[in-house]
Amino acid sequence: MTRPHPRGTRPLLICDCDEVLLHMLRHFSAWLDEAHDVDFAFGSWELAKNMKRRGDGPPLTQEEMRGFLGGFFPHQMARQTLVPHARESLAWLAERADIVILTNLQDDCRTHRIEQLTAFGIEHRVECNQGGKGGPVAQLVAEHGDPVTVFVDDLPHHHQSVAEHAPGVWRLHMVSEPELAPGVPTAPAAHARIDDWRAAREWIADRFAAGAAAAAA
Repeated sequence: MTRPHPRGTRPLLICDCDEVLLHMLRHFSAWLDEAHDVDFAFGSWELAKNMKRRGDGPPLTQEEMRGFLGGFFPHQMARQTLVPHARESLAWLAERADIVILTNLQDDCRTHRIEQLTAFGIEHRVECNQGGKGGPVAQLVAEHGDPVTVFVDDLPHHHQSVAEHAPGVWRLHMVSEPELAPGVPTAPAAHARIDDWRAAREWIADRFAAGAAAAAA
């Protein structure tokens, strides 16, 4: 979070990437099947429950599962595909607000993520993060001059983190993977749950037009 950005009066959209802008788990699942003889079930966000070694081998360890994620990013990122209506919705929202993509990847993946999104026609500031997103969101809001801000993410614990560190930020829960969405309850700390960008962009634009911060819980 060291790159400076001029303060402005435009609203701010802080948006996650995987399972919000780009499909990830469907391609991660295919890669696990092809390269590692591992089955992936779309039951929840808990990878320990979703991954199972094929055959009679021992259960996967947490270290192995983290290693699979490290193998997917950045080497298999070319498999990822665009979520329907994401590009067009961001372009429409960019006429009304500044946009930052806040993605939980290691910092050495930032260039890969920028290039990946650019190839899909999405060209906005990209920041990598590890851990909860509340602190980075609060920093971005302050850096942009504390405008009306909307945060979009698929993971409930990030909404909780933002609620704690930046309570005035509007929080939209989105899970764009159709196979996963039914098994993911709405994040308790989110203000709304919308899994389709056509409806989501209208909700976001309405928050910007109203010009008011979210009320602290």
